[in-house]
Amino acid sequence: MPLTSVAPEKAGLCPQRLQKLMDVLQAEVTKQRLPGAVAVVARHGQLALFESVGQLNPATGVPMTHNARFRIYSMTKPIVSVAAMMLLEDGQLLLNDPVAKYLPEFAAQQVATLVDGTVQLQAVGRAATLHDLLRHTAGMTYEFLGSTPVQRQYTQLRIGSRERTLADFTKQLASLPLIFEPGTAFEYSRATDVLGRVIEVVSGQPLQAFLRERIFEPLAMPDTAFHVQDQHHELIAEPFARDPDGGVQMRVIDVRNDAALASGGGGLTSTAMDYARFLQFMLNRGELSGVRLLGPRTVNFMTTDHLGDIPVFSAGSRSLLPAGHGFGLGFAVRKQLGVAPVPGSVGTYFWGGLAGTTFFVDPALDLFGILMLQAPNQREYYRMLFRDMVYAALMD
Repeated sequence: MPLTSVAPEKAGLCPQRLQKLMDVLQAEVTKQRLPGAVAVVARHGQLALFESVGQLNPATGVPMTHNARFRIYSMTKPIVSVAAMMLLEDGQLLLNDPVAKYLPEFAAQQVATLVDGTVQLQAVGRAATLHDLLRHTAGMTYEFLGSTPVQRQYTQLRIGSRERTLADFTKQLASLPLIFEPGTAFEYSRATDVLGRVIEVVSGQPLQAFLRERIFEPLAMPDTAFHVQDQHHELIAEPFARDPDGGVQMRVIDVRNDAALASGGGGLTSTAMDYARFLQFMLNRGELSGVRLLGPRTVNFMTTDHLGDIPVFSAGSRSLLPAGHGFGLGFAVRKQLGVAPVPGSVGTYFWGGLAGTTFFVDPALDLFGILMLQAPNQREYYRMLFRDMVYAALMD
């Protein structure tokens, strides 16, 4: 059952202001700064906006379609976090379980510290837990967030390679030192990939199968998967070959073939409508169309701040977590009305993907928005532009 469309004014949104949003996106397309995009704004369980602009593939000039397949990168993380919380509700894991309970390779982790300019390794004071994986306080990192000695080791080992299995990936990652003591700092990281492997071990299923059977099929998300099937290849949205702003264009992953690695941190492809169904499920606090996957209190628990006064480790992570925000279990969470440079109610949660996809959910206003595009270097700009213009269209 698709989400139904409604006149914007019936959802408390101004039609002219939503049109202005689409006009601005169209102007970006005309300037050849944006290849194309699909925008969704939903309120009170109904679609007030579901429009596409520009081109699906700038190399061919094919127009953007509503059912375009996008590489959603880190918008995979909230879905995998929901999967982990479903296992918690099944009584199969606890958040304070050590990661090593499920993945023994993490039993003897070491922390890298700089002493007089040289890297020294010491045993961790406290083992990383599943809670640490979900809120990115497990001491792991991403190689592209900086150039510390640990991050350089990630790069040397090609830790981001999609050619090794999830089991091989976690063994390789476990052999590397941590960048800080678990539980002491927030550092956006490959932790959700590790969480994906924990889900495999606990459930006894490959991550792809677990997500498909437990989330995508029940929520009617048929177009979300780790690769795009042959018959849908012509629906894959593509970025420009060259960065329109003159930077180094990021190479996006090839989603035409099934990679060995099922990346719980960034491997999924999806459509605007599939992801809208996932967000409506979250906004409904764990239920969609009569199908309940999580209890309401579990969703509340996931979408509240879990960092408290734990500091943000690196500049790379700071730029991902705006001022006035914390991090929950798979989502950034707004803690105060001001401070951040974008609007949103307290309790709004959001995340985005490296190639430019983004979403936000505002429970206080019963609202969510999704912007699907493939423009890696412009992602911050469009994320903020979209949020500003959606809030500008709210009339109550």
